[in-house]
Amino acid sequence: MPTSEDYEGQVPAWCPGCGNFQILSTIKQALVELGIEPWEVLLVSGIGQSGKLPHYMKCHTFNGLHGRTLPVATAAKLANHFLHVIAVAGDGDCYGEGGNHFLHAIRKNPNITLFVHDNQIYGLTKGQASPTTARGTHTKIQPYGISSEPLNPLATAISLDCSFVARGFAGDQEHLKELMKAAITHKGFSLLDILQPCVTFNKVNTFRWYRERVYKLEDEYDPYNRIKAFERSLEWGDKIPNGIFYKNDKETLEEMVPTIRKEPLVRQKFSIEAVKHEIDKFY
Repeated sequence: MPTSEDYEGQVPAWCPGCGNFQILSTIKQALVELGIEPWEVLLVSGIGQSGKLPHYMKCHTFNGLHGRTLPVATAAKLANHFLHVIAVAGDGDCYGEGGNHFLHAIRKNPNITLFVHDNQIYGLTKGQASPTTARGTHTKIQPYGISSEPLNPLATAISLDCSFVARGFAGDQEHLKELMKAAITHKGFSLLDILQPCVTFNKVNTFRWYRERVYKLEDEYDPYNRIKAFERSLEWGDKIPNGIFYKNDKETLEEMVPTIRKEPLVRQKFSIEAVKHEIDKFY
């Protein structure tokens, strides 16, 4: 059985008190409790404070371009179905630069997990507004306040019939761990949006601010009811629900591609003759 020490990577360089620390330790706990070994995991990230997380883990990692986390994660899963592919992104990285990829990953439904560190600000680039920053918020480059309405990632995902939609809070690690385990083991594209305070640049959405508002969805709540899930995803303000909002069971992208349905690319034989035959058609 793996231990948290087996996943120990470099020493984190995040700001003291950052919510990313709780996310990092909780990912390790979730993987250990699921009995998943480091060599069975691929962590993919783009750019941002969230994008540094794979550096602080010991497993397969890929650190790519800003907003391009999901295409790499999808390709890796298509090539090797046996990997547990976890994409790690920030709200700016995923919903801003990577917004287009976010929408189409939901549509394609690859069997990958997406953890979004949602701190409602750009942390790495020093406090600009992100797509989830609240309207009216003042930042260094928006001194008169944000004029745009914030993106609601959960409502967006549910409207596209995403296979698994959940939200957790970095300040409640036990609940977050269970959500991570559910997301990792779910078959299909899994979105877990994590409310993660940025102690340096976001002085509004603090740990205290969230603790006064977040609550868990009721035990009797039915995550298979899409209409109700959409309604609950719109709830934000004095009360903020957390938990599994929506899930459904449908074919994954890997199951819908005939050439890799039974065996992934990594286990298929390669023949240079077949390639040469195709190239010869161009002469």
